[in-house]
Amino acid sequence: MSKQKGPKHYRRLQKRFPKVLDAVQNLGSTIRKAGPLDNKTSELIQLGVAASSGSVGAVNSHARRALAAGASEEELQHALILLISTIGFPKVAAALAWVEEVLEN
Repeated sequence: MSKQKGPKHYRRLQKRFPKVLDAVQNLGSTIRKAGPLDNKTSELIQLGVAASSGSVGAVNSHARRALAAGASEEELQHALILLISTIGFPKVAAALAWVEEVLEN
């Protein structure tokens, strides 16, 4: 992958481990194409998983990707609010704050 995109840390990883990051990118692309879910739905699911793991970078990344795939601000928020009974309000509140930062930029 010759394109340098994504957050600073991701770009450093791309530079240091280009073959590994290419493999990760190709795996993600292959998995998304393996089933009937559209890209927006896939990104919203991955946003939820990122929130449940508490990964700021992954929440930011999947929020941006979901928006690019046509998700609305309300859909991002609803995807996270749905998780309250599963992962707890504090994790959801944190993820909503991280998504808010994406929306502001």
